[in-house]
Amino acid sequence: MTIEVGAKLPEATFRTMTDDGPGARTTEQVFAGKTVVLFAVPGAFTPTCHKNHMPGYVENAEAIRAKGVDAIYVTSTNDVFVLDAWQKASGAAGKVGILADGNGDFAKAIGLSNDSTAFGMGIRSKRYSMLVKDGVVQKLNVEDKPGQAEVSGAAALLGQL
Repeated sequence: MTIEVGAKLPEATFRTMTDDGPGARTTEQVFAGKTVVLFAVPGAFTPTCHKNHMPGYVENAEAIRAKGVDAIYVTSTNDVFVLDAWQKASGAAGKVGILADGNGDFAKAIGLSNDSTAFGMGIRSKRYSMLVKDGVVQKLNVEDKPGQAEVSGAAALLGQL
C-alpha cells in the first residue's frame, strides 16, 4: 500500500556519507522536528534524474528553504558511494543531502518501489517528491511515468509551499 498524505513515515535506516565514510541515519534522525523536502529518483546519473530532476532542486534550493524548509534530501536505491559521487558531480553538495536506500527497504515500506528487472536495473524507487513535517507526509507527488520529472520536480513542489 502506498503511503498517503497525513501518514507518518515508517522507521527505516538510510546510508549517508560522513567525514569518516559511510554512516547510518534513521527516519527519526532525518525528519523528527523538521520540515523536509524528500525527492526520490530511480537511479543516480540516469538521464532524467541527472539532467532534470536533481538540477531543479539544486537551482531552487534557496527558494525552497526560504519557504520554511529545513532540509532537502534525495533518496535512491543506489549505494551510498554512487549517491555521494552524484551529489558532487551534480553540484548538489551543501544544497541537497543524500539518503541511500541501497536495498530499497524504504521504497518498499512506503509502497513506492518499482520493479525494473526487465531493464536490468533490479528493484528501484518510483520517482516522487514529498513534503514531510516532523515525520508526517504533508504533500506527495508521484510520477506516472519514470522518464518524467514534472509533478515531482522542484518547480511543482515549490508551488505547493
